[in-house]
Amino acid sequence: MERIRKPLLGVINILRFNWHFYALSFVLVFLIFFITELAVPFYHFFIFSVCIAIVATTFISLLISFSIYDLSNLYTFDWLDDSGIQTNNIININAGFDETSALLQSKYSTANMQVFDFYDEGKHTEVSIKRARAAYPPYKDTIHIDTSFLPLPDSSVSTAFLLLAAHEIRNDTERITFFKELKRVMAVSGSIIVTEHLRDVANFLAYTIGAFHFHSKSTWLKTFTAAGFIITKEIKITPFITTFILEKNGTTT
Repeated sequence: MERIRKPLLGVINILRFNWHFYALSFVLVFLIFFITELAVPFYHFFIFSVCIAIVATTFISLLISFSIYDLSNLYTFDWLDDSGIQTNNIININAGFDETSALLQSKYSTANMQVFDFYDEGKHTEVSIKRARAAYPPYKDTIHIDTSFLPLPDSSVSTAFLLLAAHEIRNDTERITFFKELKRVMAVSGSIIVTEHLRDVANFLAYTIGAFHFHSKSTWLKTFTAAGFIITKEIKITPFITTFILEKNGTTT
């Protein structure tokens, strides 16, 4: 596949869209150093330890993000080459920031692809998504949808992609309803590609409390089961990214 993703784009976007987090970290370290000047020497070691911990965790999270989004094959989709998915009619669904549709269309150049965006400004209030939307226009002919309905006929989709997007549906009931709607539009032999960070040990070590923004594997399994899907394959692209390939559990819609 032609390389159309710029080097370092992943970590640059993280800094660009989440600069407030890093600014707050810098201010916090500065304030702690200021407090050190007022504290008795006995506490200096502990205060410096806190500063080092803040700097170290911030640097580690950026380094890991760089390895995921810039060094791994996440965006080449080579890890799907042996998956057996059908790509005649595909959909790509995002949550307000789409950096994969152009890549998917390049890889599956003969596919009929439609792009959907379920971003809801009232529900998805993260400032990072708002900055990303301002910086990157939607992919051509993107259709805005509600998570309760996809404007597609029954059994019409061969493969649906949900790449680092579905975790933005925070409510369990809404998420199950969304996947039930996906089941309606999926062909009998169709597949859903769900790629996500998980709320697990690896991601907690990488992102500390930021890992709580992700769903646990058990939450995803409950969602898939409740919506009528089975996992046919699980792929670990890196220790921090998991892809579930889903198919209908039975042939009914």
